[in-house]
Amino acid sequence: MDVETPVTSSSADRMVGMEHSEVRYFTSYDHHGIHEEMLKDDVRTRSYRDSIYNNAHIFKDKVVLDVGCGTGILSMFAAKAGAKHVIGVDMSSIIEKAKEIVAVNGLSDKITLLQGKMEEVQLPFPKVDIIISEWMGYFLLYESMLDTVLYARDTYLSPGGKIFPDKATMYVAGIEDGDYKEDKIGFWDNVWGFDYSPMKETALTEPLVDTVEMKALVTDPCEVISFDLNTVTVADLAFKVPYALTAKRTDYVHALIAWFDIEFSACHKPVYFSTGPHAKYTHWKQTVFYLRDVLTIEEDEKVTGVLENRPNDKNKRDLDINISYKFEVNDPTRYAEGNCFYRMLVLIPDFDDSLPSWNAS
Repeated sequence: MDVETPVTSSSADRMVGMEHSEVRYFTSYDHHGIHEEMLKDDVRTRSYRDSIYNNAHIFKDKVVLDVGCGTGILSMFAAKAGAKHVIGVDMSSIIEKAKEIVAVNGLSDKITLLQGKMEEVQLPFPKVDIIISEWMGYFLLYESMLDTVLYARDTYLSPGGKIFPDKATMYVAGIEDGDYKEDKIGFWDNVWGFDYSPMKETALTEPLVDTVEMKALVTDPCEVISFDLNTVTVADLAFKVPYALTAKRTDYVHALIAWFDIEFSACHKPVYFSTGPHAKYTHWKQTVFYLRDVLTIEEDEKVTGVLENRPNDKNKRDLDINISYKFEVNDPTRYAEGNCFYRMLVLIPDFDDSLPSWNAS
């Protein structure tokens, strides 16, 4: 099938007028290393592949839109599954490499790749049957790419069309993490004989993205929110929800962690994966929020509170997260109550070294 590709301008031209943070966000995906990490994430990539290949009857002869297509792996999965045509859209210049990849795999006649913002490009089809996207960020919503998927859904998805994946659920739990908290937070109390407590305040507001061992969990997990991509709105992504955590052993709680599960329920047989500490490693890891207090908790006691998330007013790709907690027990020496504010900043990967380091913009 011949599809005319709209004439496009250069990457620099497309980014004229964008805020600096937006430019840095999109250009961070120019680096091949970030795509290598995602492609090597076996849980992530295998789940997408299986949800598409195992449901070729759903993709056969359908028009598919890949939002944030990157190097084109999901677009090629869809084309191989029998899609009539696939349109991949990405703002990053990595799409030029994606075009080469699609060509060497003999799929250029089945896949059209467009560089630009989803909200601005002109698609060669007025409507699509299926939207596929790997939109999830740290803490699920970091980077706000889900906003773009919802725009694509509302603008291009045909009535009765399907979204892959279409369900996302976030969980929190309490962990014991004394040694690492002392290393990351307590370190600032005495730095070569000097009081660096102003840095400690900053450290307490920055969530840590790291792998947490299952044995560190002190409480049972609690589901805090779930999104159905068929119906969720952008307004729903700013939320304020309660949580309650029950201790499964006597221990200390130094931090709360968050993770998410993903479901492809539009499949003939649903496909799931989790980014939790109980599951196989993914590049999303878990998000750690250190508390100001150390909770001395006993088995079956509860910690309650409210988790609030919203995009930052100045940069929507940053997240402002507020977590309140209350540990209400009769023992006044163990009673604790507090409120912690955190900000997840846009992270720009540095792939010049053999191991990636992450720098806040």
